[in-house]
Amino acid sequence: MKPDWKRLWKSVTRFQADKVNPWVALRNTVGLTAPLAVSVALGEVSAGLAMSTGALNVSFRDSAAPYAQRARLLFAASVVAGLAVFAGGLTGRGYVSAVLVAAVWAFAAGMLYSLSAAAADLGVLSLVLLLIYSASQQAAEHAVLAGLLAFGGGLGQTALSILSWPIRPYGPERRALADLYSALARAAASPADSAGSPAATTESTAAQNALAALNRDDSLQGERYRSLLSQAERMRLSILALSRARIRIERENPGSPNTGFVDRCLELSSPVLVAISEALIGGKSLDDASRNVGEFELLTEQVRESKPELQLRDALAQMDALAGQLRAAVDLAANITPEGSAAFERREAAAPPRLRLAGRLATLRANLNGESAIFRHALRLAVCVAAGDALARGFDLRRSYWLPMTIAIVLRPDFTATFTRGVARLAGTFAGLVFATALFHVLPPSRSAQVAAIAVLMFAVRCFGPANYGIFVTAITGLVVLLLAMTGVDPKEAIAARAVNTAAGGAIALLAYWLWPTWEHTQFPETMAKMLEAFRLYFKTVEECYVHGNPPEDREIDRLRIAGRLARTNLEACVERSRAEPGASAGNVSLLGGIVASSHRLAHAMLALEAGLHGNQPAPPPEAFRQFAGDVEVTLSRLAAALRGSPLTNDSFPDLRQDHHRLIRSTGPANYALLNVETDRITNSLNTLSEQLMRWIQAR
Repeated sequence: MKPDWKRLWKSVTRFQADKVNPWVALRNTVGLTAPLAVSVALGEVSAGLAMSTGALNVSFRDSAAPYAQRARLLFAASVVAGLAVFAGGLTGRGYVSAVLVAAVWAFAAGMLYSLSAAAADLGVLSLVLLLIYSASQQAAEHAVLAGLLAFGGGLGQTALSILSWPIRPYGPERRALADLYSALARAAASPADSAGSPAATTESTAAQNALAALNRDDSLQGERYRSLLSQAERMRLSILALSRARIRIERENPGSPNTGFVDRCLELSSPVLVAISEALIGGKSLDDASRNVGEFELLTEQVRESKPELQLRDALAQMDALAGQLRAAVDLAANITPEGSAAFERREAAAPPRLRLAGRLATLRANLNGESAIFRHALRLAVCVAAGDALARGFDLRRSYWLPMTIAIVLRPDFTATFTRGVARLAGTFAGLVFATALFHVLPPSRSAQVAAIAVLMFAVRCFGPANYGIFVTAITGLVVLLLAMTGVDPKEAIAARAVNTAAGGAIALLAYWLWPTWEHTQFPETMAKMLEAFRLYFKTVEECYVHGNPPEDREIDRLRIAGRLARTNLEACVERSRAEPGASAGNVSLLGGIVASSHRLAHAMLALEAGLHGNQPAPPPEAFRQFAGDVEVTLSRLAAALRGSPLTNDSFPDLRQDHHRLIRSTGPANYALLNVETDRITNSLNTLSEQLMRWIQAR
């Protein structure tokens, strides 16, 4: 098997154990089976099935996200489920109207990928429900009732998901912060790797997302959690800078006792960070952490009194900063309740909904052109769903909605996701049908036994399904067959119909992608250009703080740093997906890996420069620094332009190495050790990145 196909097969069979969540699965199972069990007891099975349909589809949006964010998303999913069921029932009476509505709905669902993954999932969810309910002819009043019941089932699932909100209102936020502080502890206990992603990137992004819902929370608790996140971000920079300082000291003066000071500093900070993480999760005492912070402060005094050499001065500034950050974080974690806490300056409220909506509409408008991969996906999805729906209706296939529904679920904007979902859905469906056939032979012929089996399968779908799509499809196939059996449909008929329609739908989806593909490697130029632009804006802000001697405005620099991080992680995901595409040569895969590594080194150096702003006030940089910084911005800007098609050569870029030589000559060794070292790293990494990108552009 060729390497690229091996990578694809690995993505099909991969089991992501970190996505297994039995608690979410348990409440989703209750939300699905409770209305079904009550309806069976009352003899109103059809009403219970409508509610369970809403609960089933809403459950796919349930997660461990913060309660406010989760409530909004699940309520939106409930509304979408109700509207889709109503619209499907209303349009199912006409062949042409049903196909046209399905096509328009599919196009809209495809365009939602331009907003977010959550919005796209809601679009696909609504499309699936529309297709299911448009397969049956319903009177208007029945369509309204079915939509309301589905909405009610979704609300029930929402209520179960946020049931513990009043008891533990900040539970998800505490877990996200605890994960971040635990990751920082690991970073403090291990040396920095300049070729790897900056430490705690994933956990920092998750915490930022988790606490985004608190931006409008003016309570004292909300202020404390936001402050803990802010301290964690500051500590992340300080730990990175200290780790790099240690490497520099060891490289320039092997065996120097100065490395021992830095090692001890990091050694003391790690258990403090662990203690904060444990306090956030389980309320553990922070007495030992406070003692460690005290020892940390004594260490910094010892270093200061020793009149440190130049090599240790920058490290001392970061040690002072980290000591203050640890002290503040311990205090915040120890007093997370209102008692004994001090008031914090409140942040500005988030943008009003009107402005947020305008931004989203602008994003959608920007993607309404043939150059957009999202637009091409939406058009491909609309054509395929309409063709599949028309084909199934034209041949009067039994359970015809399974054909266009399979197309809607399998088709994704990128090849890897489409291929893995297509293969896994076909294999999982047939495995699930075999399982369902066996299940009907051993189950007692009673509805209570069917409800119990539905509960078991639902738990498997929500607990293990997120870890592997094949498991999800196998379990959901058996679940759907059992739900259909509750309506009186012969299981043999349902099994045979699903097999035929799923095979046809999967084949159409894969054929459509083969005829009109959207290859991930074609998205790389724009994704890379966006990262370079984000890096440029972040670096410009850091540069201005140095030039003007102003402390950074936390909110603005946080926003720019997070934007750069998001752009970099988007690039990493794009490269990872492109590696799995057929035809990806070993040379190209290696080059893309080198580009990602260079972007990591560039990010490390820029973060270290920002970290220098949070210690002692840096000395005003010389004029040569302005020239260097301006040429860095020009290089980033021209690289982004080259990726977007502007004709450039290596001669088009400023000579950063010459700029750096002038900077070194104008600064001398005193007071500028951090600036000199990190600008050297920026020069090296950006020159390397320029060479790599020009090679990629020329090869393309």
